Amino acid sequence: MRVLLTGSSGWLGRFLAPRLRAAGHVVVGLDVAPGVDTHVIGSVADRGTIEGAFSAHRIEAVVHAGALHKPDISRHSATEFINVNVTGTLNVLSVAVAAGHDRFVFTSTTSLMISQEISQEAGPAAVWLDENVGPLAPRNIYGVTKLAAEGLCRLHILQYGLNCVVLRTGRFFPEEDDTRRDPMGLNLKANEFLNRRLSVEDAAAAHVVALDRAPALGFEIFIVSAPTPFVRSEANALNGTAPDVIARHFPDAPSLYAQYGWRLPTSVTRIYDAGRIERVLGFRCVTDFGRVLDALRTGDNLPFVHDPTYQSPKESLLRS
Repeated sequence: MRVLLTGSSGWLGRFLAPRLRAAGHVVVGLDVAPGVDTHVIGSVADRGTIEGAFSAHRIEAVVHAGALHKPDISRHSATEFINVNVTGTLNVLSVAVAAGHDRFVFTSTTSLMISQEISQEAGPAAVWLDENVGPLAPRNIYGVTKLAAEGLCRLHILQYGLNCVVLRTGRFFPEEDDTRRDPMGLNLKANEFLNRRLSVEDAAAAHVVALDRAPALGFEIFIVSAPTPFVRSEANALNGTAPDVIARHFPDAPSLYAQYGWRLPTSVTRIYDAGRIERVLGFRCVTDFGRVLDALRTGDNLPFVHDPTYQSPKESLLRS
C-alpha cells in the first residue's frame, strides 16, 4: 500500500518508515521539517496540504504519528496544540474517508491516562493502568488534545466506517526526562522498562502490525509498552518497597545495578499493562527489563537509545 506517514522526520518516523517499507509498503512522509523519509513539507493543520499529498501520491492508508508532544508545552500555545493535534487529526481522518480508505493508525500516548491525582503519586498503591481505566482526566494540553483526537478516530468509524487503531505508546524518547532528575539518563530509562517504557524499535513494529490488522479490528485502543514483570497483587508493595519486589523477579538486579552505580526505584507508582495488544494482536515488545539486565551482565550495548543532545527537527526549525 501507499502509506502516508505523518511525523516522518521525528524520532518515531525515522524508525517507522524503514519498517513500513520492509513490510512491502510505499512510504510517503509528511512533516513540518525536512527528513530522510519526508516527501511533503507541511503541517497536518493545513487541510490543503493533506489533500495535495493524497492526490499527488495516491495515498491508500495513513499512519498518523505527527503531533505536538509534552515537551512542546513550553514552546507552543494551547491554540497550536489544538490546531495540530485535534484539527490536524480531523483533517487527515476526513481526507482518508473521502479517499475511501479502510484503515487508519493513530499514535496516541499513555500520558492522557494520567490525571493530576495519579501524577502526584500520593496513593497507597501503584496504579494499574490498562485500556479499561476511566473516566480519563488528562492533566495538560498535550493529554487533552490527544484524548480529543482519539475521540475523532472513534467518531470516524461510527459515522463513516473508517477502521481506526489507536496506539497509546509509553515512553520511547531518547532525550533526558524534562521533569525527573534523580536518577537520570541511562539509569532512569532502564528503570522505566519495568512499568512505562518501550524501545523506539518496538514502537515502530507495533504500528506496522496495527496497520496490517486494522480492517479486521474496526476501532481498537491498545497500550503499547514493554511487558511488566509485575502482577496486580504486588501493587501495594511496589509503592514503598519496590526494590524487594524487583529482586523477587530478578534476583541479581541489585548487584548488577550496584556494579554500574545505578539505583533501582524505591517505589513504582504506576504500571502500564500492555497485555491486551498481546492477547488480541499477538504483539509483544521485544525489549523488556530482562533484556536490559542481560546487557548489564554481558557488558553489551543497552537495548535502548539514550541521547541527551537529541532535538526534534521541528524544534530545530524554531531556533533557526
